[in-house]
Amino acid sequence: MSSAISLNVGIARSPGSGSADADGGKRVLLAEPRGYCAGVDRAVETVEKALEKHGAPIYVRKEIVHNRHVVETLREQGVIFVDETDEVPEGALVVFSAHGVSPAVHESAAARNLRTIDATCPLVTKVHQEAKRFARDDYDILLIGHEGHEEVEGTAGEAPEHVQLVDGPDAVDRVTVRDESKVIWLSQTTLSVDETMETVQRLRQRFPGLQDPPSDDICYATQNRQVAVKAMAPECDLVIVVGSRNSSNSVRLVEVARGAGAKAAHLVDYAREVDPAWLAGVRTVGISSGASVPDILVRGVLDMLAEHGFGEVQPVTTANETLVFALPRELRTSRR
Repeated sequence: MSSAISLNVGIARSPGSGSADADGGKRVLLAEPRGYCAGVDRAVETVEKALEKHGAPIYVRKEIVHNRHVVETLREQGVIFVDETDEVPEGALVVFSAHGVSPAVHESAAARNLRTIDATCPLVTKVHQEAKRFARDDYDILLIGHEGHEEVEGTAGEAPEHVQLVDGPDAVDRVTVRDESKVIWLSQTTLSVDETMETVQRLRQRFPGLQDPPSDDICYATQNRQVAVKAMAPECDLVIVVGSRNSSNSVRLVEVARGAGAKAAHLVDYAREVDPAWLAGVRTVGISSGASVPDILVRGVLDMLAEHGFGEVQPVTTANETLVFALPRELRTSRR
Protein backbone atom coordinates (compact mmCIF):
# COMPACT_ATOMS: atom_id res chain seq x y z
CA MET A 1 0.00 0.00 0.00
CA SER A 2 1.30 3.40 -0.93
CA SER A 3 2.17 5.62 2.00
CA ALA A 4 1.60 8.89 0.18
CA ILE A 5 -0.40 10.19 -2.74
CA SER A 6 1.05 13.28 -4.40
CA LEU A 7 -1.32 16.18 -4.84
CA ASN A 8 -1.22 19.45 -6.69
CA VAL A 9 -0.54 22.44 -4.48
CA GLY A 10 -2.07 25.83 -5.10
CA ILE A 11 -1.73 28.55 -2.49
CA ALA A 12 -4.23 31.31 -2.95
CA ARG A 13 -2.75 34.72 -2.23
CA SER A 14 -4.57 37.07 0.08
CA PRO A 15 -5.34 40.50 -1.39
CA GLY A 16 -2.27 42.67 -1.07
CA SER A 17 -0.05 39.70 -0.27
CA GLY A 18 3.59 40.62 0.11
CA SER A 19 3.32 43.71 2.30
CA ALA A 20 2.62 43.79 6.02
CA ASP A 21 -0.79 45.16 6.97
CA ALA A 22 -1.91 44.74 10.54
CA ASP A 23 -5.50 45.73 9.72
CA GLY A 24 -6.47 42.68 7.69
CA GLY A 25 -5.50 39.92 5.32
CA LYS A 26 -3.91 37.81 8.02
CA ARG A 27 -3.91 34.09 7.32
CA VAL A 28 -2.46 30.76 8.37
CA LEU A 29 -1.11 28.20 5.93
CA LEU A 30 -1.52 24.78 7.54
CA ALA A 31 0.81 22.09 6.23
CA GLU A 32 -0.67 18.70 5.41
CA PRO A 33 0.62 16.14 6.14
CA ARG A 34 1.92 17.01 9.59
CA GLY A 35 2.01 15.41 13.02
CA TYR A 36 1.86 11.71 13.87
CA CYS A 37 3.39 9.29 11.40
CA ALA A 38 2.50 5.59 11.30
CA GLY A 39 5.55 4.60 13.39
CA VAL A 40 4.81 7.09 16.16
CA ASP A 41 1.11 6.20 16.19
CA ARG A 42 2.08 2.54 16.58
CA ALA A 43 4.60 3.25 19.36
CA VAL A 44 2.25 5.40 21.44
CA GLU A 45 -0.60 2.92 21.01
CA THR A 46 1.78 0.12 22.02
CA VAL A 47 2.39 1.78 25.39
CA GLU A 48 -1.30 2.56 25.89
CA LYS A 49 -2.32 -1.03 25.08
CA ALA A 50 0.42 -2.39 27.34
CA LEU A 51 -0.97 -0.29 30.19
CA GLU A 52 -4.47 -1.61 29.52
CA LYS A 53 -3.30 -5.23 29.40
CA HIS A 54 -0.73 -5.29 32.20
CA GLY A 55 -1.58 -2.29 34.37
CA ALA A 56 0.80 0.30 35.80
CA PRO A 57 3.64 0.56 36.20
CA ILE A 58 5.26 -0.41 32.94
CA TYR A 59 8.73 0.69 31.96
CA VAL A 60 9.88 2.33 28.72
CA ARG A 61 13.55 2.54 27.77
CA LYS A 62 14.25 6.14 26.70
CA GLU A 63 11.37 8.33 25.52
CA ILE A 64 8.86 6.29 23.54
CA VAL A 65 8.85 9.17 21.01
CA HIS A 66 10.56 12.54 21.16
CA ASN A 67 7.70 14.72 22.36
CA ARG A 68 7.37 16.34 25.79
CA HIS A 69 3.58 16.27 25.87
CA VAL A 70 3.34 12.59 24.94
CA VAL A 71 5.97 11.57 27.49
CA GLU A 72 4.43 13.65 30.29
CA THR A 73 0.94 12.32 29.53
CA LEU A 74 2.10 8.70 29.63
CA ARG A 75 4.09 9.32 32.81
CA GLU A 76 0.89 10.54 34.48
CA GLN A 77 -0.76 7.25 33.46
CA GLY A 78 1.88 5.14 35.19
CA VAL A 79 4.71 4.77 32.68
CA ILE A 80 8.23 4.92 34.12
CA PHE A 81 10.84 6.09 31.63
CA VAL A 82 14.39 4.82 32.18
CA ASP A 83 17.68 5.32 30.39
CA GLU A 84 18.87 1.72 30.54
CA THR A 85 17.43 -1.71 31.22
CA ASP A 86 19.44 -2.10 34.44
CA GLU A 87 17.06 0.44 35.99
CA VAL A 88 14.11 -1.93 35.42
CA PRO A 89 13.28 -4.40 38.21
CA GLU A 90 14.05 -8.01 37.27
CA GLY A 91 11.12 -9.72 35.61
CA ALA A 92 9.26 -6.47 34.87
CA LEU A 93 7.84 -5.37 31.52
CA VAL A 94 9.86 -2.92 29.41
CA VAL A 95 8.92 -1.36 26.08
CA PHE A 96 11.64 -0.37 23.62
CA SER A 97 11.08 3.01 21.99
CA ALA A 98 10.22 3.78 18.37
CA HIS A 99 13.88 4.69 17.69
CA GLY A 100 15.14 1.12 18.02
CA VAL A 101 17.80 -0.54 20.16
CA SER A 102 21.02 -2.44 19.56
CA PRO A 103 21.44 -6.20 20.08
CA ALA A 104 23.35 -5.39 23.28
CA VAL A 105 20.19 -3.86 24.78
CA HIS A 106 18.17 -6.97 23.94
CA GLU A 107 20.87 -9.09 25.57
CA SER A 108 20.89 -6.90 28.68
CA ALA A 109 17.12 -7.22 28.99
CA ALA A 110 17.28 -10.99 28.61
CA ALA A 111 19.98 -11.21 31.30
CA ARG A 112 17.58 -9.52 33.75
CA ASN A 113 14.64 -11.75 32.72
CA LEU A 114 12.71 -8.72 31.53
CA ARG A 115 9.56 -9.12 29.53
CA THR A 116 9.97 -6.95 26.44
CA ILE A 117 7.75 -5.35 23.83
CA ASP A 118 9.58 -3.82 20.89
CA ALA A 119 7.91 -0.65 19.58
CA THR A 120 10.69 0.10 17.08
CA CYS A 121 9.30 1.75 13.95
CA PRO A 122 9.30 -0.83 11.12
CA LEU A 123 11.12 1.66 8.91
CA VAL A 124 13.93 1.85 11.46
CA THR A 125 13.96 -1.95 11.63
CA LYS A 126 14.46 -1.95 7.86
CA VAL A 127 17.65 0.09 8.26
CA HIS A 128 18.82 -2.32 10.99
CA GLN A 129 18.32 -5.23 8.60
CA GLU A 130 20.28 -3.42 5.90
CA ALA A 131 23.16 -2.83 8.32
CA LYS A 132 23.26 -6.52 9.27
CA ARG A 133 23.08 -7.62 5.64
CA PHE A 134 25.94 -5.45 4.44
CA ALA A 135 28.06 -6.24 7.49
CA ARG A 136 27.68 -9.94 6.66
CA ASP A 137 28.97 -9.12 3.17
CA ASP A 138 31.94 -7.29 4.77
CA TYR A 139 31.07 -3.80 3.54
CA ASP A 140 32.14 -0.56 5.19
CA ILE A 141 28.85 1.08 6.15
CA LEU A 142 28.76 4.87 6.25
CA LEU A 143 25.82 5.78 8.48
CA ILE A 144 24.66 9.36 7.92
CA GLY A 145 23.11 10.66 11.12
CA HIS A 146 23.51 12.68 14.29
CA GLU A 147 25.91 11.52 16.97
CA GLY A 148 24.16 10.51 20.18
CA HIS A 149 20.73 10.05 18.61
CA GLU A 150 19.08 6.86 19.87
CA GLU A 151 18.26 5.64 16.38
CA VAL A 152 21.88 5.99 15.29
CA GLU A 153 23.09 4.14 18.38
CA GLY A 154 20.69 1.28 17.71
CA THR A 155 21.59 0.95 14.02
CA ALA A 156 25.33 1.21 14.62
CA GLY A 157 25.03 -1.39 17.35
CA GLU A 158 23.93 -3.98 14.79
CA ALA A 159 27.43 -4.00 13.25
CA PRO A 160 29.80 -1.77 15.22
CA GLU A 161 32.93 -3.11 13.49
CA HIS A 162 31.55 -2.12 10.09
CA VAL A 163 29.69 1.16 10.76
CA GLN A 164 31.17 4.65 10.69
CA LEU A 165 29.00 7.62 11.63
CA VAL A 166 29.02 10.53 9.18
CA ASP A 167 27.45 13.51 10.96
CA GLY A 168 26.84 15.83 8.03
CA PRO A 169 28.88 17.01 5.02
CA ASP A 170 31.71 18.43 7.11
CA ALA A 171 32.46 14.97 8.55
CA VAL A 172 33.15 13.41 5.14
CA ASP A 173 36.86 14.24 5.12
CA ARG A 174 37.39 12.14 8.27
CA VAL A 175 35.99 8.95 6.76
CA THR A 176 38.34 6.06 6.00
CA VAL A 177 37.44 2.78 4.31
CA ARG A 178 39.22 -0.51 3.75
CA ASP A 179 38.06 -1.21 0.20
CA GLU A 180 36.53 1.55 -1.96
CA SER A 181 34.68 -1.05 -4.01
CA LYS A 182 32.72 -2.25 -0.96
CA VAL A 183 31.26 0.90 0.59
CA ILE A 184 27.57 1.68 1.13
CA TRP A 185 25.75 4.53 2.83
CA LEU A 186 22.72 4.23 5.09
CA SER A 187 20.96 7.00 7.02
CA GLN A 188 19.00 7.92 10.08
CA THR A 189 15.34 8.03 9.05
CA THR A 190 14.56 11.55 10.33
CA LEU A 191 17.15 13.68 8.55
CA SER A 192 16.83 16.59 6.17
CA VAL A 193 16.60 15.10 2.70
CA ASP A 194 18.64 17.94 1.17
CA GLU A 195 21.45 17.80 3.72
CA THR A 196 21.61 14.03 3.48
CA MET A 197 21.99 14.15 -0.29
CA GLU A 198 24.66 16.84 0.08
CA THR A 199 26.53 14.46 2.39
CA VAL A 200 26.10 11.61 -0.08
CA GLN A 201 27.40 13.79 -2.91
CA ARG A 202 30.49 14.65 -0.88
CA LEU A 203 31.02 11.00 0.00
CA ARG A 204 30.70 9.98 -3.64
CA GLN A 205 33.33 12.53 -4.63
CA ARG A 206 35.74 10.75 -2.26
CA PHE A 207 34.52 7.23 -2.99
CA PRO A 208 33.16 6.98 -6.57
CA GLY A 209 32.14 3.37 -6.00
CA LEU A 210 29.84 4.28 -3.09
CA GLN A 211 26.65 2.21 -3.25
CA ASP A 212 23.16 3.43 -2.41
CA PRO A 213 20.89 1.61 0.05
CA PRO A 214 18.45 -0.87 -1.50
CA SER A 215 15.58 1.51 -0.71
CA ASP A 216 15.26 5.04 0.64
CA ASP A 217 16.20 5.18 4.33
CA ILE A 218 14.72 8.60 5.13
CA CYS A 219 11.15 7.75 6.07
CA TYR A 220 8.16 8.73 3.96
CA ALA A 221 6.72 10.87 6.77
CA THR A 222 9.91 12.88 7.22
CA GLN A 223 10.04 13.55 3.48
CA ASN A 224 6.33 14.39 3.21
CA ARG A 225 6.48 16.91 6.04
CA GLN A 226 9.53 18.58 4.52
CA VAL A 227 7.86 18.78 1.10
CA ALA A 228 4.77 20.42 2.60
CA VAL A 229 6.88 22.98 4.47
CA LYS A 230 8.89 23.73 1.32
CA ALA A 231 5.65 24.34 -0.58
CA MET A 232 4.34 26.95 1.84
CA ALA A 233 7.54 28.55 3.18
CA PRO A 234 8.09 31.04 0.31
CA GLU A 235 4.68 32.55 1.10
CA CYS A 236 5.31 32.83 4.83
CA ASP A 237 6.53 35.74 6.92
CA LEU A 238 6.76 33.27 9.82
CA VAL A 239 6.70 29.48 10.12
CA ILE A 240 5.91 27.87 13.46
CA VAL A 241 6.84 24.21 13.80
CA VAL A 242 5.27 22.41 16.74
CA GLY A 243 7.68 19.85 18.16
CA SER A 244 10.27 19.15 20.83
CA ARG A 245 13.90 20.17 20.66
CA ASN A 246 15.14 16.60 20.93
CA SER A 247 13.00 15.62 17.93
CA SER A 248 15.34 15.43 14.94
CA ASN A 249 12.59 15.61 12.33
CA SER A 250 10.98 18.64 14.02
CA VAL A 251 14.28 20.53 14.16
CA ARG A 252 14.85 19.69 10.50
CA LEU A 253 11.46 21.24 9.59
CA VAL A 254 12.58 24.58 11.01
CA GLU A 255 15.77 24.38 8.97
CA VAL A 256 13.83 23.43 5.84
CA ALA A 257 11.43 26.34 6.31
CA ARG A 258 14.27 28.84 6.58
CA GLY A 259 16.08 27.32 3.63
CA ALA A 260 12.94 27.38 1.48
CA GLY A 261 12.33 31.10 1.93
CA ALA A 262 10.39 31.69 5.14
CA LYS A 263 11.39 35.04 6.62
CA ALA A 264 11.49 33.48 10.12
CA ALA A 265 10.89 30.05 11.63
CA HIS A 266 10.64 28.85 15.23
CA LEU A 267 10.13 25.57 17.09
CA VAL A 268 7.68 25.40 20.01
CA ASP A 269 6.26 22.62 22.16
CA TYR A 270 3.15 24.53 23.18
CA ALA A 271 1.15 27.58 22.10
CA ARG A 272 2.26 29.42 25.23
CA GLU A 273 5.81 29.42 23.87
CA VAL A 274 4.83 31.51 20.83
CA ASP A 275 6.19 35.01 21.42
CA PRO A 276 3.57 37.60 20.32
CA ALA A 277 6.48 39.77 19.19
CA TRP A 278 7.07 37.25 16.39
CA LEU A 279 3.72 38.31 14.90
CA ALA A 280 4.55 41.99 14.52
CA GLY A 281 4.08 43.00 10.88
CA VAL A 282 3.29 39.41 9.86
CA ARG A 283 0.57 38.66 7.31
CA THR A 284 1.08 34.93 6.64
CA VAL A 285 2.01 32.31 9.26
CA GLY A 286 2.81 28.75 8.23
CA ILE A 287 2.15 25.92 10.69
CA SER A 288 3.54 22.40 10.67
CA SER A 289 4.43 19.81 13.28
CA GLY A 290 6.93 17.02 13.72
CA ALA A 291 6.08 13.37 13.26
CA SER A 292 5.73 12.75 17.01
CA VAL A 293 3.34 15.63 17.72
CA PRO A 294 -0.36 15.04 18.56
CA ASP A 295 -2.69 17.38 16.72
CA ILE A 296 -4.12 18.84 19.93
CA LEU A 297 -0.88 20.85 20.25
CA VAL A 298 -1.31 22.26 16.73
CA ARG A 299 -4.91 23.22 17.53
CA GLY A 300 -3.62 25.12 20.54
CA VAL A 301 -1.32 27.19 18.32
CA LEU A 302 -4.16 27.82 15.84
CA ASP A 303 -6.41 29.03 18.67
CA MET A 304 -3.67 31.34 19.94
CA LEU A 305 -3.13 32.78 16.45
CA ALA A 306 -6.88 33.30 16.00
CA GLU A 307 -6.84 35.48 19.10
CA HIS A 308 -4.27 37.66 17.32
CA GLY A 309 -6.35 38.05 14.17
CA PHE A 310 -5.15 35.04 12.18
CA GLY A 311 -8.57 33.48 11.71
CA GLU A 312 -8.26 32.41 8.08
CA VAL A 313 -6.71 28.91 7.85
CA GLN A 314 -5.78 27.54 4.44
CA PRO A 315 -4.52 23.94 4.13
CA VAL A 316 -1.45 23.30 1.99
CA THR A 317 -1.72 19.64 1.05
CA THR A 318 1.13 17.90 -0.75
CA ALA A 319 0.32 14.25 0.05
CA ASN A 320 -2.25 12.02 1.70
CA GLU A 321 -0.72 9.42 3.99
CA THR A 322 -2.36 6.00 4.16
CA LEU A 323 0.28 3.76 5.76
CA VAL A 324 -0.65 1.94 8.99
CA PHE A 325 1.61 -0.43 10.97
CA ALA A 326 0.31 -3.39 12.98
CA LEU A 327 0.93 -3.43 16.72
CA PRO A 328 3.66 -5.71 18.13
CA ARG A 329 2.42 -9.31 18.19
CA GLU A 330 2.26 -9.33 22.01
CA LEU A 331 -0.57 -6.80 21.88
CA ARG A 332 -2.55 -7.89 18.85
CA THR A 333 -6.10 -9.01 19.44
CA SER A 334 -6.35 -12.74 18.77
CA ARG A 335 -8.80 -13.87 16.11
CA ARG A 336 -11.33 -16.55 16.95
